[in-house]
Parts: sequence; C-alpha cells; structure tokens
Amino acid sequence: MSEKTFLVEIGTEELPPKALRSLAESFAANFTAELDNAGLAHGTVQWFAAPRRLALKVANLAEAQPDREIEKRGPAIAQAFDAEGKPSKAAEGWARGCGITVDQAERLTTDKGEWLLYRAHVKGESTEALLPNMVATSLAKLPIPKLMRWGASDVHFVRPVHTVTLLLGDKVIPATILGIQSDRVIRGHRFMGEPEFTIDNADQYPEILRERGKVIADYEERKAKIKADAEEAARKIGGNADLSESLLEEVASLVEWPVVLTAKFEEKFLAVPSEALVYTMKGDQKYFPVYANDGKLLPNFIFVANIESKDPQQIISGNEKVVRPRLADAEFFFNTDRKKRLEDNLPRLQTVLFQQQLGTLRDKTDR
Repeated sequence: MSEKTFLVEIGTEELPPKALRSLAESFAANFTAELDNAGLAHGTVQWFAAPRRLALKVANLAEAQPDREIEKRGPAIAQAFDAEGKPSKAAEGWARGCGITVDQAERLTTDKGEWLLYRAHVKGESTEALLPNMVATSLAKLPIPKLMRWGASDVHFVRPVHTVTLLLGDKVIPATILGIQSDRVIRGHRFMGEPEFTIDNADQYPEILRERGKVIADYEERKAKIKADAEEAARKIGGNADLSESLLEEVASLVEWPVVLTAKFEEKFLAVPSEALVYTMKGDQKYFPVYANDGKLLPNFIFVANIESKDPQQIISGNEKVVRPRLADAEFFFNTDRKKRLEDNLPRLQTVLFQQQLGTLRDKTDR
C-alpha cells in the first residue's frame, strides 16, 4: 500500500500566545488518536505553531485503511430458536444489527456449545474520505476555554479562520473546515515575503513557508533561535540575559520571524530596586533584562522584533521611548514611598475595617 505525506494548516488571526503550544500539542495528540482509532498506518506526526497558524504534517500516511475480517458471535443456538425452530427475538435483533437474516448466519461450534456467527470481509475506507472528519473532530476537541464567533456564521473557534490547507501528497482534500473551503493557499508574514502563495505538495512544508512567506513555522526552532541570539547579544555587551522559560515561550508565540535587538535605558533608573525594573521589562514589555557577571542589573535590555527592518535603529529607538515612561513611573512611586517611614502609614490603617467584631487593621496590627 502506497504512503503519502499529509499536511493540514489552519490559518487564523493572532492566536493567544500563552495557549499556542498547548493548542498545537493537543491538535497533534487528538489527530494521532484519530489516525490510530481508524487503523491508518502513519509515521511521525509533527506539529507547527506560529501566531497566525496551527499545522500538522504526517509522514508516511497510508492511502487507505487495511481490509479486515470481522466476526460477531450471536446468541447460543439454544436461545436463538424456539421449540418449533423459529428464530427468537434475540436472534432476529442480532441479525438485524449485522445487516443479515438469521438464515444467512453461520454456525460456530466449540467444545462449550454452538452459536450463531456473522463473518464478513470489510474493505478499508480511503484515507482521503476519512481525513476531513478527523481534522474537524481534532479541532473540536482543542482545550479552548472561550470560543469566538465571527461574521454572520455560527462557526466558533479560538480566533477567526482565514485559510484551511489540506494536502495529501500533491492533492487537495476537498472539505469545509470551520466554515472555510480547503485549498492549497498559504498566507505568509504580514509585512515580509509573499502575503499569499500556493503549495504544490505537502512535502514542501514548512520550508516553502520560510522561503516565500518569511515565517518560521517550527515553534521549537523559533524559541531556540531567540535563546541563542539573545545570549549572543548579551555577551556582546558584557552581560547575561535573563531568559526565563516562561517568557521565552511567550515571546516565541508572539513572533513569526524573530529578530533579536539590544536597547538601553538611562542609568539613573538603576537607583530604583531592580525587582521593579525587571517586572516592568518582563511583565509589561516582554523584554529580557541583562545582568553583569556580578549579578547587577545593566542599563540594557534585549527584545525580539517580528520583522527584518532596513533601519533597525528606528525599532530600537521606538522601544526605548516606550519603556522610558514605564521606568519613570516606577522611579516616581519608589521615590514617593521613600518620603515616608513605614510607621507613618499606621494612622491610615485606622480607616480600614478588618472585621466588624474585631475592629480595624490598626487594631489587628496593635494586637
């Protein structure tokens, strides 16, 4: 039986970054289970995930289910016929379920007795006929806490869908998935490469998307590139980047074509506790802070752009302008807090009720 590569890509609006990996992994797990349940032989099921797409590539997928022999044992002969030799209701119900009459049933004889038996040769269905429903079922089972509806249709998904690519080898599998007719069209990067192009064969994915669409569809590859480039960027300025796993995952889920850049902020902000600065950079801006070898925070940060710019300095300057007021806010609140001693805030606790029978927060503190 011949084998082919199968590709499914769902092109969407920007997917939730913190859920991107789990969506892709669940899609792969669900579809693998569908293949196994259908008895379709297959090779590796590889998942791809980028901000505007979920995709699966299945190697060596059989073109049809194998033919199989089925046997269904029915009632024992003693219960299958009455005293006059007429089929019982149990026998007739079993035969009806098998699509035959009682007279057409075979007999199974063992040392424990004799039973009615249905035996049939079932020809395997073609993979092409099975795939649309398998894809739809796999998508329907994704862990999406809140579904979105768009347009005038009642189709629901995590984000609006624009393209559905279903290819078995070089053939488009006709189907309507999430309200979209399947095709061989793929969308590229929003600002680089070709905005839209066709793919001739499933084996071309994801290389064709990288070359023509300027999108790195492989999630792990994007993440590894960001990590390696950020480490190199930090080394060039004599520091070490704070590359927490959670932030790496989130940033990898936000960009299709990662370009790592280094920026700086005013040294005066280093007077603010580093925890406040780091919280702003990592939590609000998705930047990677940079530390010196002695563990002190440097007035630099590393960020990831989603485009190869002809003038990267303009992007750097823009990010420096964005982060400055946030750091200035942290500086303001820190300096404001320093104007008072902690003890000076005690009278204000008198205005906050702790519990009706137990008094205020000041009473609680005094106790």
